[in-house]
Amino acid sequence: MNYKNQFMHLLIPIILAHLFDASAFAQNTPDKKQPNIVLLFVDDWGWADVGYRNDRFETPQIDRLKKDGMEFTRAYVPTPTCSPSRASLLTGKEAIRLEMPRHIEHSNKDGSNDEKYNYWKNDPAQMPSINWLPLEEETYAEVLKEHGYYNMFIGKWHLGHEPFYPIHQGFDEMFGTGNWGHPKSYYPEFFKDDLLSEYTEDYLTDILTDKAVDFLNNYNQENPFMLTFWYYNVHSPFVGRKDLVDHFLAKGYESKEATYAAMVASVDESVGRIREALALNGLDENTVILLISDQGGFYSNAPLSGAKTGGNTLGEGGARVPFYVYYPGLTTPDSTIDTPIQTIDVFPTLVEIASLKPYSSDKIQGVSFMPALKEEPLDTRDLFFYRSYEDQYAAMISGDWKLIKYRSGKFELFNVVQDISEQQNRVGEGLAIEVALKNKLEKWESEAVPTY
Repeated sequence: MNYKNQFMHLLIPIILAHLFDASAFAQNTPDKKQPNIVLLFVDDWGWADVGYRNDRFETPQIDRLKKDGMEFTRAYVPTPTCSPSRASLLTGKEAIRLEMPRHIEHSNKDGSNDEKYNYWKNDPAQMPSINWLPLEEETYAEVLKEHGYYNMFIGKWHLGHEPFYPIHQGFDEMFGTGNWGHPKSYYPEFFKDDLLSEYTEDYLTDILTDKAVDFLNNYNQENPFMLTFWYYNVHSPFVGRKDLVDHFLAKGYESKEATYAAMVASVDESVGRIREALALNGLDENTVILLISDQGGFYSNAPLSGAKTGGNTLGEGGARVPFYVYYPGLTTPDSTIDTPIQTIDVFPTLVEIASLKPYSSDKIQGVSFMPALKEEPLDTRDLFFYRSYEDQYAAMISGDWKLIKYRSGKFELFNVVQDISEQQNRVGEGLAIEVALKNKLEKWESEAVPTY
């Protein structure tokens, strides 16, 4: 071998190594800047409460978002109730690991709490539930701030009173946020204190949407933003916007149905206004939108069984929620993903979107669903559920199967793909899956549930 060939023989591996490094770098360096993010989180909005599934609802804007983006048809909340659902979304953790199996209660007249824990009088286990999200918990806002994002929070918090507000949890600004888990009306006076008392006639959802639109119209910073908008709608009290209620009454709806349809329609209109503001400000092509609910609906969730209340909140109607993602240039229009996910998966996905590189952490239970947005297969995994209000308290999903557990010793087993309404309890049929899921759920409880 001459010197020239010997030199090339040594040089080629070095060149190839650099090429592979460059390739890896290119894969982690997107062809566009960090996207803005808008996260819309609706309260008590049922999986079936959308126009394309139920023509009793009028949701043209949400229907359009679905057609533009991707729907996760089997998205679940680990603890489907107000405060825990928010804690899981923010932290990527199962709420029970945060000592939050129930919603935060309001002990004092101003909605604050002196006691760290609350107890539910009908809870058979009399399990304590924390009254605020501890400040040491890392939120997606705090991580996104590290990646240069400006974080705006609008609406319902319900994760603690003033010392635990969003502005102490990584958000730069907040609006319409107080101690209360729901308003006393959607028309003034809205709350039991002076929150938003300067408004004298407008509908609450419109006021919050006006602020969101104003934020989008006037955002002029170089760094990207994340707008987190947590609606009070469609939580009780059931008060619809008057013109929308009249619209549904004129169509022959009964009063209760017209009111609820109007509340859903006001959220739909809000989604449309926010998307319009993004477009008018040239932000629509580089803004990711997520639209999710915090738990199942209060009324019928047919064809799913169960609801927000009634002793079957871990049924599909209580734990499965609407879940849409629109990532311009990435998500395939009108696509669906049937692999089960949970709202704890939002945290790692947001971090991956913001950091422009893969993300995983053994400190959380959530797993990024970014592969699904790229139409790559999602790894299947077991999902777990826990709340402590009544006899029904724990559940798990493994593929098509779901096991529900009661403190009284009862179990239910359903194939929720073949039996979406959970009508055929398969416990006692000698199925191997029953034994496997019972063992898995018992093991998870021993690891995840605090002992006192």
